[in-house]
Amino acid sequence: MHFSGYNELHFHLQVFVLVAALAAAVAAAPAPDAPSYHPEYQYKEPKPFAYDYFVSDHYTGTNFVKKEESDGHNTQGYYSVALPDGRIQHVKYVVDKYGGYNAEVTYEGEAQYPEPAPAYKPASHHPEPKYNEEAKPFAYDYAVNDHYSGANFANKEETFSLK
Repeated sequence: MHFSGYNELHFHLQVFVLVAALAAAVAAAPAPDAPSYHPEYQYKEPKPFAYDYFVSDHYTGTNFVKKEESDGHNTQGYYSVALPDGRIQHVKYVVDKYGGYNAEVTYEGEAQYPEPAPAYKPASHHPEPKYNEEAKPFAYDYAVNDHYSGANFANKEETFSLK
């Protein structure tokens, strides 16, 4: 074949584009039996577990309990927490792959809504410190009983007024 300058350039450009497209297609095709970059997930049989704990801090009013156990397929548990409005919320729940999460929620006590505190008013630029109250005594206790790890401990701390 004989080409003029423009036609020859156009022909070479078409050949180049065709070769580049074929090279890209070959490079993009997966190699047969190529190793995967992500290992196949190995399903592990769920293990049974059981644990429980509680916290009772009389100074701050923090008070909660939790207990949960599972046979590896079904999980059931209970927790209880003191709410900011003064009530205690109790939740008993069951979880399984067929029914999902099912909870029975109950409340103990009446909700209390105290009057809001007065608005903040900034003090003078350099106020004198005032200490009109001694440190209050406190007491709290907690416990952990984790059947899986074997952790089993409890602690109780108290302070008393020095008056």
